[in-house]
Amino acid sequence: MRERRFAPFFWTQFLGAMNDNVFKIGFTSLVTYQTAMFTGVDGASAAFIISAIFIVPFVLFSATSGQVADKFDKAFMTRLVKNFEIIVMVVGAVGFYLHSAALLYVCTFAMGVHSTVFGPVKYAYLPQHLAKSELVGGNGLVEMGTFVAILIGTIIGGAAGGMGVYGADALAAGCIGLAVMGRLVSSGVPVSPASQPDLKINWNPVTETWRNLRLARQDRTVFLSLLGISWLWFVGATYLTSFFNFAKLVLSGNADVVTMLLGTFSVGIGLGSVLCEKLSGRRIEIGLVPLGSIGMSVFGIDLYFASRHAAVMPQLLNVGEFLSYAGHWRVLADLFLLALFGGLYSVPLYALIQSRSQPTHRARIIAANNILNSLFMISSAVLALVLSHFGFTIPELFLTTALLNVLVAAYIYSLVPEFLLRFVMWLLLHTIYRMKTHGLEHIPEKGPCVLVCNHVSFVDAVVIGALVTRPVRFVMDHRIYNAPLLSWAFRTVGAIPIAPAHEDAALLERSFGAIAEKLRNGEVVCIFPEGKLTHDGEINAFKRGVLRVIQETPSPVVPMALRGLWGSVFSRDGGSTSNRPFSRPFRRGILNRLELVAGAPLDPATVTSEELQQRVGELRGAWR
Repeated sequence: MRERRFAPFFWTQFLGAMNDNVFKIGFTSLVTYQTAMFTGVDGASAAFIISAIFIVPFVLFSATSGQVADKFDKAFMTRLVKNFEIIVMVVGAVGFYLHSAALLYVCTFAMGVHSTVFGPVKYAYLPQHLAKSELVGGNGLVEMGTFVAILIGTIIGGAAGGMGVYGADALAAGCIGLAVMGRLVSSGVPVSPASQPDLKINWNPVTETWRNLRLARQDRTVFLSLLGISWLWFVGATYLTSFFNFAKLVLSGNADVVTMLLGTFSVGIGLGSVLCEKLSGRRIEIGLVPLGSIGMSVFGIDLYFASRHAAVMPQLLNVGEFLSYAGHWRVLADLFLLALFGGLYSVPLYALIQSRSQPTHRARIIAANNILNSLFMISSAVLALVLSHFGFTIPELFLTTALLNVLVAAYIYSLVPEFLLRFVMWLLLHTIYRMKTHGLEHIPEKGPCVLVCNHVSFVDAVVIGALVTRPVRFVMDHRIYNAPLLSWAFRTVGAIPIAPAHEDAALLERSFGAIAEKLRNGEVVCIFPEGKLTHDGEINAFKRGVLRVIQETPSPVVPMALRGLWGSVFSRDGGSTSNRPFSRPFRRGILNRLELVAGAPLDPATVTSEELQQRVGELRGAWR
């Protein structure tokens, strides 16, 4: 927040999001409560029209804006967008002054265009200026800032709209002032070179939209992450658009209570977004995504039951009166926790998309995300209208959304089990162990790599898979690979079964072929050269098969060592004289200290199995 590579960009997007909402909420409030100021406007439907007009540009122009963001310098695009915002707000000020709904509708559409163009620039900018270890924290701050800006903009816009005839003048001045401030701050955004300056822009939004969606589908995990984010916008839109009626009809609260609900929701999202960096250890931890979806469903369902016990009053309650009822605190807690888990859900997905998308078309992937977000938000409005037509109350709408979240999450995790497996790994390692890592920066961010590690316990692969940010293909004994119940998990993560030549020579050859193929594809392969778990905590002699792997497909060799697993419930020193795992499971208590240490890569052309064993032993040291 104090560095030029981030701070000017952060405040530029913050002020832009705030101005969007000051304008939209202020305009909505005026046409709803001061309808007489505008001719030919239906106050009851104006809010829906304004929201729809603002969303339309995302559907029409996201594909084009993604191309533009890839073709031009992102700092240049940022300043161009802010210049456009000033022009739009000057026209909007005229609309407020003349009380012209038509002119303000045009400005609403133009502000939608402003946000559509800036969206791909915003999310493609971060990976250009932040290290991979900073992406989660950077995205968390941006998500927090966006929702805080939305909250402040909503409060200011609502307050200005409630000022009567003076409200239009206040909105005119405020929107121009925020646009100018945003433009001044954007001057500090550093140069961000175009990722594909020779890109030929396709100005046909229909064909380019389809092309962007096909581009996003090239990486299955990225595309399903886009769907996951869009689903969050579906859920969020359902709650946020229902707050006014929820507060008035269900909770008997006045307009100030609506602001409090919005504030609680926004603070929850912001805190969850920032908390991601702490829980993920500055890594892109997609294991937090299932945790987020579980929390969203649990507290969404509880919100339904809490709402049923809310006090129904003959008059609308102010904030103080509202908080005097114990049942209302449960409602606020549910909203806060639902939003907090929403932050845990969204930030890793954004970081995953940014890290796994090709830099040359990253902005177009973000544009595809904006298209999907818009379609899901429209679907949310349609679902709400259909359910209300069939007599569903707002709490029942919330319950339906929470139950749908369970089904959608289960569907996505069945398609990409990597999310669920990472969650299990994260949960295991944060409930049983206290983890530390050293030297993992030696693992290359791209390209093939062979990890060589000592074999201490039955969860070595789980620990390494959870701590190494890149997907790892583990080579494991075929008997463990085919174990009942565990086989599905091993197949899902792409483990490679192997057997000694005297047991299954054909499988051994297939295994070496599979390892070579993974390395040629630029993947990370982890080998435990001892060939078996240690029985005494010491490192067994390394088998020579690891040299065959390195010689057939020369790749950087990174030695690693696990510390602290010997003597745990998962090791052969499980706490009994029988040398069996899982005996006396609580002998060492919980939250045991555990470390994973990596050393500098070794030259595959000269390394020997003896050198590898010596290096792994040095990394492990005396602590087993």
